[in-house]
Amino acid sequence: MDHGTPTFQTNLFGIPIVFDLATCFMIVVTSLIVFFILFFMTRKLSIRPTGKAQVLVEWLMDFVRGIITSNMAWRDGGRFHFLALTLIVFIFAANLIGIPFTFVAPDAEHTLWWKSPTADPTVTLTLAALMIVMTHYYGVKARGFKEYAKDYAKPLPFLVPIKILEEFTYNLTLGLRLYGNIFAGEILLTLLLGLVTSGSVIAAVGGFIPMMVWQGFKTFIGALQAFIFVMLSMVYLSHKVSEDH
Repeated sequence: MDHGTPTFQTNLFGIPIVFDLATCFMIVVTSLIVFFILFFMTRKLSIRPTGKAQVLVEWLMDFVRGIITSNMAWRDGGRFHFLALTLIVFIFAANLIGIPFTFVAPDAEHTLWWKSPTADPTVTLTLAALMIVMTHYYGVKARGFKEYAKDYAKPLPFLVPIKILEEFTYNLTLGLRLYGNIFAGEILLTLLLGLVTSGSVIAAVGGFIPMMVWQGFKTFIGALQAFIFVMLSMVYLSHKVSEDH
């Protein structure tokens, strides 16, 4: 079934800008869910953890620390700890939020309001672009513009155009990998849901089990893609801020 997309269009200096309202709404919902879950899990912190919530948060922080230290020294990467933690939790929640159900408005266009925000390439490519820009910022800040720029001419000066092109390919691969996996999962889940709700008992029974299996698999894929996004982001950062690279 084709779904409509709720949009809002405006002009900025004569340039038309279109906002996908469903995606904007889901980004806000995901952010609120992440904030309140982590807020309630860390309300009562103690030196010796007594609750499962604090143990889980500490494990997650250690896990993210391991991602960073596997790519750069902690003296260089420690400042990115909370950035990486925020990224992995937000992306994981954004990947999974479309799993439980979808909400399609009962209008003529069957407007889809509830979905994973990372199933939109605008969101994933924007996240990727922000990370790539951040790598350049911290690279210049850590090493100075002159030393940072010299890396583009190593080992041979004629490689400069290729290395500049690589920066754009990093953005595409980082963003499109996340988008492609989540979007494909959303499409298949929607098809299975349509099969279950088609009104046929045989189709409903035949589609229910695959839908449950696919939801479990999509949960794994969502976690894996969040890990890969953060891992690659830390790899790119390490190339810019670490003197060893």
